[in-house]
Amino acid sequence: MKSADLTPHEAARWAGRAGLPLPDDRHADVAVTADYIRAVVATLRDLDFQDTPPAAVYRAVSEDRHGTV
Repeated sequence: MKSADLTPHEAARWAGRAGLPLPDDRHADVAVTADYIRAVVATLRDLDFQDTPPAAVYRAVSEDRHGTV
């Protein structure tokens, strides 16, 4: 277990602070899921999006459909 991993006790404490009390048998599952989410977010933060235009410049256009289905 890495030092940054969330322990089941910490998961229960954070859930309680958010107003979501957890049954005792769910603490470990929630801790594992939270660690996975944190790992995914950390990976996304490492991506370089410098050449990606912001969503505000995207314009959706409808395609011309010439065939029949």
